Amino acid sequence: MKNRLLRLTAVSFCGLALANGDLLPSRMIGSATTNSFAFITPAHADDDDGGDDDDGGGRSSSGRSSDRGSGGVWRGGSNLLDLFRGAPEKRTARRPPPVRKPTHVPSEIIALGLDDASIQRLGERGFTARARQPLGLSGSQIVKLSVPTGMTIEAARQEIAAASPGSVADLNHYFEPNEGAVQPTPCGEGRCALVRTAIGWPEPDAGKACIAAGPIGLIDTAINPDHPALRGVELDIVRLAADEAPESGRQHGTAVAALIAGRQDSRAPGLLRNARLIAVDAFQKTRGDTDVAETYDLVRAIDLLATRGVTVINMSLSGPHNQLLEKTVELVAKRDILQVAAAGNDGPRAKPVYPAAYPQLIAVTAVDRNFRPYRRAAQGDHIDVAALGTGVWTAASVDGGRPRTGTSFAAPFVTAAVAILRASNPSLSAEEIGKLVAQTAEDVGAPGKDPVFGWGVLNARELCRQ
Repeated sequence: MKNRLLRLTAVSFCGLALANGDLLPSRMIGSATTNSFAFITPAHADDDDGGDDDDGGGRSSSGRSSDRGSGGVWRGGSNLLDLFRGAPEKRTARRPPPVRKPTHVPSEIIALGLDDASIQRLGERGFTARARQPLGLSGSQIVKLSVPTGMTIEAARQEIAAASPGSVADLNHYFEPNEGAVQPTPCGEGRCALVRTAIGWPEPDAGKACIAAGPIGLIDTAINPDHPALRGVELDIVRLAADEAPESGRQHGTAVAALIAGRQDSRAPGLLRNARLIAVDAFQKTRGDTDVAETYDLVRAIDLLATRGVTVINMSLSGPHNQLLEKTVELVAKRDILQVAAAGNDGPRAKPVYPAAYPQLIAVTAVDRNFRPYRRAAQGDHIDVAALGTGVWTAASVDGGRPRTGTSFAAPFVTAAVAILRASNPSLSAEEIGKLVAQTAEDVGAPGKDPVFGWGVLNARELCRQ
């Protein structure tokens, strides 16, 4: 074997040389009788690339590997370059980058505070007023304007904002419902139906002290009023989108409405009995089968509820910061109306979403029945309180019920709670009711307010004692 190696002429493989008198690498094993070498590459020692058998036998059903198949071993009979190649790398198909969802209506600006003269001047500059509606909260109108061709949307926003003193202009952002991932939840022996007992939710016959102050406002997707859990419930539904716009799905809105006010004798009993709901469907279905609400419609929905005398507004939805939305929630707070919003399901490291992150609202995150945070729930200094949000039993879209998960289904617990507190403490302001919720919460995180649970988990045991 040694003599045969000495007769090799200098050959370079990948920068390594075998010359007369050179020693073989320690990982090369020679055989004097077969004139073959084995080279084992550690990086591929456990790989199985499924290569052809050099003997022509291929891979047998018994698992016999080819000469280069298992462990990247070269046994001769092929090109010596295979000594250094090892087994071919396994290549995985590249995943295409995720398609970014549009965050706003393209080439469109919405504005508050524009008078007719300003709108006319903007029209002369190439803007087109596509829709407008007066608002009771601000005493002005909200206007939807298309951007002139060739003008950037930011330049358009600045020009519209400067068109009238005190006006506010922003993009027409999209908002979506805050439902989390579907999670299989064991519901044997009424576990899902009774999950609310984990926070001591009062029984329906708890007495007059547990009657909610109403009406309760709800901004969500479409609702199925014929669901058995909602039949006979005092429920007013208002749809804002144009008749020709595709109706939003009924799953989310029906689930949230029933969780708040579902009939007690149904398969999906609600948290409150004899509650009145005013529900505004501000959403519409997109081509991608996603339910979205434009800021234009969201502002109109909040304004409608505020002028209908609701005591609290539930918003299980989220989106980006918007100046018109911020202005609107500020005006609602001045009307002494409580506002509750889901904190979002983009994960604990995600940026805050709105309207939950505005200080005028109660931002609600989700926990399970053991008070562990929902893994996809948002976190941050803006979080006010946590409530049950995983495996929450509520109405399905057509009939019966099912467990739902997400901060969307945690928010209604707080909405129902503040409605009860408002009824039993009519002299307290909305701000004071919010503080009462925080003071009675069960502190399960770091002492005091923390970014995971806020002030703690909603403690319903204190609701009817106030």
